[in-house]
Amino acid sequence: MTDLSHPPLPGALPNKRQVAASFSRAAASYDSVAELQRAVGHQLLARLPAAIAPQRWLDMGCGTGYFSRVLAGLLPASQGLALDIAEGMLNHARPLGGAGHFIAGDAERLPLQDGSCGLIFSSLAVQWCANFDAVLSEANRVLQPGGVFAFASLCVGTLNELRESWRAADGLVHVNRFRTLEAYQQQCAASGLRVVSLARQPHVLHYPDVRSLTHELKALGAHNLNPGRPGGLTGRARIVALVDAYEQFRQAQGLPATYQVVYAVLEKPL
Repeated sequence: MTDLSHPPLPGALPNKRQVAASFSRAAASYDSVAELQRAVGHQLLARLPAAIAPQRWLDMGCGTGYFSRVLAGLLPASQGLALDIAEGMLNHARPLGGAGHFIAGDAERLPLQDGSCGLIFSSLAVQWCANFDAVLSEANRVLQPGGVFAFASLCVGTLNELRESWRAADGLVHVNRFRTLEAYQQQCAASGLRVVSLARQPHVLHYPDVRSLTHELKALGAHNLNPGRPGGLTGRARIVALVDAYEQFRQAQGLPATYQVVYAVLEKPL
């Protein structure tokens, strides 16, 4: 199976109901296994303009609200909004504070007024949006002139070791598809927002065995949501074949899982 490239194919990315349900179920376990998510979000924060001081910010795809709380600490004079499509995540985040309002909503159709935010921050959320052009259009609409849309997402090459190991085991779709880096570059360039920076950076995590990786993906709610994924239980023979194939990637630190992360900072022209 090939990775999804721009433009998105109908049905090629998970539908929103599946994504919302999966992440809602993962709300209680998410923070315990979110090493990558924390690292990526903090790197995205480090890429924000040094003098940024919005009156209002939006944490788009806030999940458990970890970065809503970080943003509240960094921007104490600003009003914070936290938005997620997964009600379970919002229910987990709301009592922990950080944002002034927690909103159930879709990044492709933001329930916010035009020009209402000075900063939109989104870490590892927009890869689940099938219509990224709509995400960019909504960010442009909601930002004030001079406002910033900073996002981190995943692109083709993410979890390639797992993808290739499953390909060797049974050839079915077991790993989520992601857009190409070139698609992000092209869509951001055509968005009407100014591209301040856009770069890809790999993050590699290591695991003692395949079960540890797949357990973590399930705890994050980021296990396989693709159309065409195999239904039912995976047979023992296929699991053995997967493990054998993945062992070919083993390094001294353990089994690698590579995430290809796209970091982007876009600015709405004055």
